[in-house]
Amino acid sequence: MSVRATKLSFKGDKPSKKRKRKQRDDGDDDSHAKDDADSGPVDESGERWVTPANPLELRGPVFIFHPSEPPLAVAYDTGRSKLSLSPLSADTMVPAQVSHVWVCTRVAGSETVNLRTGISTASGAPKFLGCDAHGIVAADREARGPQEEWTPVVLDDAGGMVAWQNAFNGKYLAVDETAGGSMALRGDSETIGFAERFWVKVQDRYRKEAREERKKAEKKEVDPMGFDDEEESNKTFQTWGAGRTVVSNADKRDIKKAKKEGRLQEALLDRRAKLKSDRFC
Repeated sequence: MSVRATKLSFKGDKPSKKRKRKQRDDGDDDSHAKDDADSGPVDESGERWVTPANPLELRGPVFIFHPSEPPLAVAYDTGRSKLSLSPLSADTMVPAQVSHVWVCTRVAGSETVNLRTGISTASGAPKFLGCDAHGIVAADREARGPQEEWTPVVLDDAGGMVAWQNAFNGKYLAVDETAGGSMALRGDSETIGFAERFWVKVQDRYRKEAREERKKAEKKEVDPMGFDDEEESNKTFQTWGAGRTVVSNADKRDIKKAKKEGRLQEALLDRRAKLKSDRFC
């Protein structure tokens, strides 16, 4: 005969209610989870390359290619020390060579980015992708200026493709066929069409880093003071002897409720006021 172990109960005890977990209803997190589920391909080094959802996710190593037939990767030819369009196989969605990788950097508070070579050049210093007033695109400068600044425009109607607008002349980067029949880059397009649309892939870890920073920024907007934790708030605004931190023993659910109603700091102030023990107050 087997005996099943049960919880000890006494006469008069009220039956305990089972707590149900609430499912998080956050559309932004759901979209990110969807993006992560549809993860991108992995290269030979094990890095996963994914499509950025917005310009702020463009950072670190990037892979830029045009969806022509065959696809053309924007590359830097170290042998000739100049830009090139390297043909790719139709199923290639990751950089096949180091020369296909560019490093995207952004000045804090600016919408423009810089693209520098990810491979060592003949001089040993990286070169920046730039465009002059005549629309000539080159990567021959070791310093960045207005000609080397680009504004990435994410095209939602094109599945997340990116158009690159030069900050110096206001024109768009495009792929064009030369007189000899070869393909080359130019930067004098005034409108966005098929020639101006590029696929851009970034490494997954940099996209996650950008999303974490955005979550922190959104959290700070909700709570401008940056103190959504009672202990941190008391440590800053109410000092005790020997560096002690005292927290109210009142129900913590009041804090969560106040945070939802937008009066978090007011609630924390009321809880701190109740901790005072000065009999002359």
